[in-house]
Formats: sequence, C-alpha cells, structure tokens
Amino acid sequence: MVDWGRAWGHADTWPEPGRVVSWMPRVPDMSRRLAGRLAPWLAAEVAPGRLMPWLPIAFGAGICVYFAAEREPAWWAAWALAAALATATVMARRRPIAFPLLLAGAAVAAGFATATLRTRALAHPVLHAPAYNVSVAGFVESREERERTDRIVVRVHSIEAQRIDQLLERVRLSVKKGTAPAVGSYVSLKARLSPPLQPLRPGGYDFTRDLYFHGIGASGFATGAITTEAPQEAPGPGLRFAGAVEGIRDAIDARIRATIKGDAGAIASALITGKRDAISQPLNDAMFISGLGHVLSISGYHMAVVAGVVFFVVRALLALVPGPALRRPIKKWAALAALVMATLYLVLSGAEVATQRSYIMTAIVLIGVMADRPTLTFRTLSVAALAVLLLAPEAVAHPSFQMSFAATLALIALYQHGLPWLAARPKSSFGARAALWGVRELVALVLASLAAGLATTPYAAFHFHRLAPYGVLANLAAMPVVSAVVMPAGILGLIALPFGYDAPFWRLMDFGIGWMDTVALSVADLPGAVGRIPAFGTGALLVCTAGLIVLCLLRTPLRWAGAALVALACVLAVRTPQPDVLVAASGDAFAVRAPDGRLQVLKVGNDAFAIREWLAADGDARSEPRAVAAVIKAREGFACDDDGCVARVAGGGLVAIGTSPAAFDDDCGRAVLVVTTRAAPPGCAAAVIDRRAWRQGGALALRRDGDAWMVTEARPRGQDRPWMTAAGATVRASTPKAGAAVPHDATPREDDLQSDD
Repeated sequence: MVDWGRAWGHADTWPEPGRVVSWMPRVPDMSRRLAGRLAPWLAAEVAPGRLMPWLPIAFGAGICVYFAAEREPAWWAAWALAAALATATVMARRRPIAFPLLLAGAAVAAGFATATLRTRALAHPVLHAPAYNVSVAGFVESREERERTDRIVVRVHSIEAQRIDQLLERVRLSVKKGTAPAVGSYVSLKARLSPPLQPLRPGGYDFTRDLYFHGIGASGFATGAITTEAPQEAPGPGLRFAGAVEGIRDAIDARIRATIKGDAGAIASALITGKRDAISQPLNDAMFISGLGHVLSISGYHMAVVAGVVFFVVRALLALVPGPALRRPIKKWAALAALVMATLYLVLSGAEVATQRSYIMTAIVLIGVMADRPTLTFRTLSVAALAVLLLAPEAVAHPSFQMSFAATLALIALYQHGLPWLAARPKSSFGARAALWGVRELVALVLASLAAGLATTPYAAFHFHRLAPYGVLANLAAMPVVSAVVMPAGILGLIALPFGYDAPFWRLMDFGIGWMDTVALSVADLPGAVGRIPAFGTGALLVCTAGLIVLCLLRTPLRWAGAALVALACVLAVRTPQPDVLVAASGDAFAVRAPDGRLQVLKVGNDAFAIREWLAADGDARSEPRAVAAVIKAREGFACDDDGCVARVAGGGLVAIGTSPAAFDDDCGRAVLVVTTRAAPPGCAAAVIDRRAWRQGGALALRRDGDAWMVTEARPRGQDRPWMTAAGATVRASTPKAGAAVPHDATPREDDLQSDD
C-alpha cells in the first residue's frame, strides 16, 4: 500500500503499474485542504457586523414556526424559552462559537414568543356559523370604493341574531355602490354574516388568519338600508382623527377625479390617497399581467419617490442661499423635511400595512442621513424588518411583506456589489464621462429591474400562480415616466391644492398615467404575456428563500451555494404533484382531472370563486373571470342527470358526484371514487368522500396513488388556532337563500393580496 496522505501532490511518488493502491488515506488530506480553503471564507462571513442581517431572518423563522404549530402555544412557555436562551446567550458572549449559535436560537425563540403574544393581545371572537337577518350597530372604521360595490368595516357596538352568542369586535360588509357612510359615522343596519373565508384549497392563502389579525370576526353584506344615528357613546380620539383624515382624502379624491376622468383619475387618486379600488377590471388585470401592478399599491417605491423629490428640492433651494449652505447642515434639514412629507403621505394614503412597512424603511434611511450614518445597507434593511415583525408578526405570511423585502434585499445586494466596470477614469473627457454616465444609469436601471423582478418571482408564482415574462420591458418603458412625471406632478398638485392652482399638475399627471396605461395594455397583449405556473408547496418556497438570502447576504464564493438552493427549489416546484380531485369547503364545487390532464369543474351552488382559484393554481388559462363563467356553464367532461354527475379521471375509472340518495345504488358499484353532498351509507364499495369529510377538514385535495386515494385537508384534523372557524360551520356559508343576490366582491379580489415593492 502507498500512503497517499504523504504523497499528495508529488509526481515522483505515483505507484508502479499493477500495484494495489488504497485511496482512502487521501480523504483526510483532501478534507484538510477543503477546510483550509473554506476557513478564510467563513471567517470573512462571520466578521464583526456581518451577522446583523441574520437576526431578523432568525426572528422571522421563529414566527414561521409559530404559524406552523397545530395548536396555540402557551404564551408563558414561549416567553420562558426566549428568556432562558437570552440568558444563555449573555453568559456565552465570550465564546466564539457558542455565542452566535445561542444568539440565533434566542432570536428564533423571541420571534415565536412575539407572535404568541401578538395573537393573545388581539384575541377576539370569530363567527362560526352563517347568520341571517343580523342587526348590527357601530362605528364605521374604514371605507373602500370598489368597482361594483363599496365595502366598510364596522366596529361593533351591538349585534343581535339568533346564532350569535358573542359580541363580535369588527365585521366587514359589502354595501351598494355609493351608499357607504363616512368613516366615524355611527350606523345601524341589517346584514347577512358568514364566517371568514377558509382556504379555498389545501395550501392556499388563509383569508381567515388575515382577517383575524385585522380584528375582523365575520364578513358579509348589508341586506337593507343603512341608517346613520347619533352615537350612544362618544367615538375615541383615534376614530375622530381617522374620520378627519378620511374627509381630506375624499376631498382630494373628488378634486382629482373632477380633473382626470376614467381609469386615469382612479389611478391618480390611488397614487395620492390610496383609494385604488375604482380601477376597472380589464386595466387592473393588464397592470398585473404586465408587471406594473406594484404601482397601484402605495409602497416603498412611492415613499422613496416622495421623500427623494422633497429631499432634492429642499436641499437645492437651501443651496441657493450662501450663508446656510456653507455653515449649516442643509442635507440634514432636507432629510427632516422629507421625513415630515413622508409622514404626511403615510397618513393621507390611508396608512395601510404595506404603506407602514414602506414608511418605516424610508424613515430609517432618512434618520440615517440626519445621524451621518450609511443609508442603503443590509443593516438598515435589518432594522426595518425587525421593526415590522415586532409590530406585526403576522406580516411574515403575507405576500406583500415577502415580495417587498425580497426586492429590497436584491437591490441592496446589487447596490453594494456596484458597477465598477462602468466607472469613468479621472482623465476621461467630459463627453466620455457624460456618455458613460448615461450608459451606467441605463444599465443600472435594467439590472435593478432584473434583480427586483427575479427576487419577487418565487413569491408571485407561489401566491398568484403567474409570472410577468415581460415585466422588465414594461418597467423600463413606464417607470421612468412615473418617477419623473407622475409622482412629482402629484406632489406639486397636493402642494398647490389649497391655493386653487392644482389643475395643471393633475393634467400633467394624467399625461404620464396615460403613457403607463398604454404600456400596460400593450405589454399585456403580447404573445405569452401571462406566464402561468401550477401551485407548489411551502417547502420549495422556503428553499428558494434560503437560496436568495445566501446569494444576497454572503460576499465570498460561498454565496454561490444560494444558486444551488434556488435550482433545487425550482426542481421541487416543478415536481410538485397536482391533485386529481378537488372539493370546496362549502360542498358547492368540485373538480376532476381528466385523462388529458386538464381539470373538469362542476358547480352545484354559488362557489365560483373556489373554481377560479383551482384553475389558477393548476396553471390553467381558463382562470380568467370571463373564461371561468364559460367553463362552469359548459360542464365539460361531466355527464349529469337528476341524481348527480360522473366524469372520467386521470388514471382510468369514473368519479361520481352524487346529489341524491338514489345515486348511491349505481355509483358505489362502478365508480373508483364517490363524492357526495350527502352522508354516504355504510358499506359502499368505492372510496367515499361525503359531506362529513369537508365539514371536518374544509376544502379537500385528493391524489390518486394506485388504487388508493391520498386526501389532503385545508384544515387538518387536530389543528386548533384562534382564527380557525369550525370547518363544518361554513358548509353553506357562500350560498345565499334562493333568490338572494351575491355582491360582486363578497369574496376577496386577487389584488387585495398584491405586493408592494
């Protein structure tokens, strides 16, 4: 045997031909060489200040662990664990390895404990069964104008109904167009209430959890006239302030729409006041298909433009005065003015959760300018993320939070890597420097659009099941106009409004919005503009998130491990098995995968929203609103009679959907699966899914595995969280009585969940 551990790298020690060689001794030496190569990279990644960005990641991971729990954790146990790990971290502060590990564990525990405490602090009743002819009285806390109806949130003072034995804290109601009372009004009305909407499919977005953290325990629609009355108690100062702000927003909205008509006026108002629900559905769809939908939600981009314009103008004006420009910190004064304007913009735009996150990030940057600290760094982003997660831990599950911070993380990473190959040399001519500056700015814009677009792609695919292939093209064509014309004109219009000279600025804003609308509609009409992708699990999303974090945060060649994680996530997403049968939580809709691979849908009630979500999650082009109506009407693939319907399923055999007891005689003998809206009799030979199954587990997804059926529940049995309604209570929650009209927006629209950037 030759000792290759000593012989590594020496050509004169190669063995003679035919001699038996053991290769095992090479492994320790190779490990030492690999460790020697990795050691300096690891040392660079854990250098002082490099671990700060990982704290909010660990904190957010703890929040994710909290939401993954089957039952509600005890708040005292969560905080005891966090305190114990924090104590251990302090005690191990001088240990180079134990300290960062314990600090990470303490951050995870702190995130878990914070989410537990947040849920406990917001505890409120949730409606568990539909209630009709409910008398509701209370203060209007918010009002939204939508395309066909309006929507209000009422803070309940009194509620009377046979099936409601607890005082709900807030209810969200759809009302007739133009009848929504002013914010701060005390109203009484009759309503039909339903429990918050359950996930429409296993793994789908949890609307119930979202409404719970907004303090809303039920949703529905007003069934009669809304009466405004004198309040039985004085509204609090917060509600009075909200009413005053809403009055200002309404006045600005009316003034903008009096000058700018149609969708352009609706978009202008959305950019200034945050009232974005009056935009027509075709243009709204075109905005999101083209990748410009982020413009409609006041977010980091809008805050940055507002603060940047004010900062630049104030600093430029102060620089014209020689005395202060030479002796005073005019840069800090400009940052303070920008912070004040950003605060006013936050209040004026309605201070939605996404806008609050953007404001926190902008405020930290401006405070950094005033404190002579670096502004656009990972540390800034870390502080902003921690602030948001401390105030609203539930934001970690919302697409706007995920996409916002993913885009910002990618942009900061791009900014810190820089474009050194485009730097001008000191001896370059003025013309060469000017030309290079133009090229640099153009390349920077392209790279920024690519970085932000690629960083948000996994989250858009996970939540909305579609991509924007031409998003970079649309943003390059439209965003310079939005930044240079639309937003500055809007700011100047606001300033000129009290003096009555605002109309020219609104018209200038109209010109820029017209260009943006043209770009959105043109790009949306391009072949392949809608990139659809079937739904995939949270595992692939978490792996992709880890890859994105590693790619952006690490500086050494170790960061390319993130690319491997992203590639792995893509493989996991593509290989995600799709369900063969879907059943709605209401029992009103069903889907069966045909032998050709497409879903065949059947609606026996009014749950068309679930069908649209199923088709979208399957990457099916028929998920568009008009196409869904045609698909439902056609009942393609189903053969129906008075007792039920049958359809062929992928893999062979029939799936029977019975609506009458008489259907069991034939279905149990010839179908591979029986799905019935009734309770199935015992002894049915086929596999059976009856109403007891979705009453207990909510929406169901079934996947065929040979002769067996694997069932996944939207509400797995054994789960018990404060925001969960009893699954069986919502069996007919979305189905009104015969003849009752369902408002257009009784269920959430997709843009309710859209992201900010």
